[in-house]
Amino acid sequence: MSNDVESKDTPAQEQVQQIPISELHPFEGHPFRVVDDEAMTRTVESISQFGVISPLLARPDPDGGYEIISGHRRCHAAELVGLKTLPVIVREMDDDEAIIAMVDANLQRETILPSERAWAYKMKLDAIKHQGARTDLTSPQVAAKFRSDDLVAKDAGISGDTVRRYVRLTNLMPELMNMVDEKKIAFNPAVEISYLSREEQALLLDAMDYAQATPSLSQAQRLKKQSQEGTATLDSMCEIMNEVKKDDIDRVTFKANDLRKYFPKSYTPQQMEKTIITLLEQWQRRRQRDQAR
Repeated sequence: MSNDVESKDTPAQEQVQQIPISELHPFEGHPFRVVDDEAMTRTVESISQFGVISPLLARPDPDGGYEIISGHRRCHAAELVGLKTLPVIVREMDDDEAIIAMVDANLQRETILPSERAWAYKMKLDAIKHQGARTDLTSPQVAAKFRSDDLVAKDAGISGDTVRRYVRLTNLMPELMNMVDEKKIAFNPAVEISYLSREEQALLLDAMDYAQATPSLSQAQRLKKQSQEGTATLDSMCEIMNEVKKDDIDRVTFKANDLRKYFPKSYTPQQMEKTIITLLEQWQRRRQRDQAR
């Protein structure tokens, strides 16, 4: 079933309430996307059959209604199903506590985009820093031992350096961040170009369009160095981006549309590739026979 997992430390005295969907609204600045994709379809099917099994977590909103801490996808799926109320655990939380709870609950999802993870880590990091000397989240011993980003990393089961690198991505302009989410720009090069100013990033977009290429790690590192030295210009970026990457030197590529006309519509790319290799092997054998005569 596609229901999110709630916090393990829900106080025993908290009661699940049936709250009208009309009184529930999203968490302000929520970085996790709610989209009508295949996973949402599964959630809708699950809720249609079993209802909402795991209650949402929300906090009272001083302006009325309730702010969802975790369960945004379940709420949307329930609306699609046509439910009028949802089971909700209502908990009093300040902004920092709410942010931390929201991030921790959503990071348990199976599929998370790099941008979602980046903004979630940043929000939690800022909340922990804002808490300062408070010890209601972590013990004084732990707080003294780790930096804030190491605390975020410890909770997520990753290294502090990984958290810091993800947070760097929040410095990317939206167009570049989208390219990271779409896997057009790899994670490590994206971290390097996040050090470019917004103006330089805009120039990089133009250079990428000119070269019809995205930066490799080596290229991104040189772009970062140019930025640090104050020598980054559109011309210099175009020169870097127009280089032939090592991986491309021995690669021959074809557009799927150019090949599709030679194959039945039912053929998958894998079948097309297998057929091409078979034909090339036959061609090679014929050439070898002709040369042997």
